[in-house]
Parts: sequence; C-alpha cells; structure tokens
Amino acid sequence: MPPNQNLNKSIMSDIASRVKAIIVDKLGVDENEVVNEASFTNDLGADSLDTVELIMEFEKEFDIQIPDDQAENIATVGQAISYIEDAKK
Repeated sequence: MPPNQNLNKSIMSDIASRVKAIIVDKLGVDENEVVNEASFTNDLGADSLDTVELIMEFEKEFDIQIPDDQAENIATVGQAISYIEDAKK
C-alpha cells in the first residue's frame, strides 16, 4: 500500500475516534453505544439542542463549517464521521 494510503487511513481513524469521544463527552453515553449506525436521537438519546451542540463541537474540533442545511442530514455517528472526513480532504 502506498504511504499516502496509510496516512489517509490513520487520519480517518483519528477523525472517527475524535468524533466518538465528543459524542461520549457531550451525550454522556457509553463508548460501546457509539457505533457508526447509531442515531443521535433514536439510539443515543439526544434532543434537538444536543444535536446542534454536537455539530458546533465538530466544527470547533475539526476547524470546519457545517451549513445548517447539511447539518440536518447528519443524523448518525457514521454520517458525522463521513461528512468530516470529506470536509478535511
């Protein structure tokens, strides 16, 4: 595998672990519950204010801007990770 691919995988796994750490911290959920398929509202118990705060934390942590219309489409852990990975490319 070319060195860049290893670096990209490392960066992506770092993003995933940072996203999950933010979710555990902000929602007070168990780390084992924070899987890619988990919905912020249905599985992790977030309300609308929690989801707004999560988006704001992601923006701050990763130094990105997530427009409101895009933020509305981020409903699961995996969607958040994918969005941030794409934004950081």
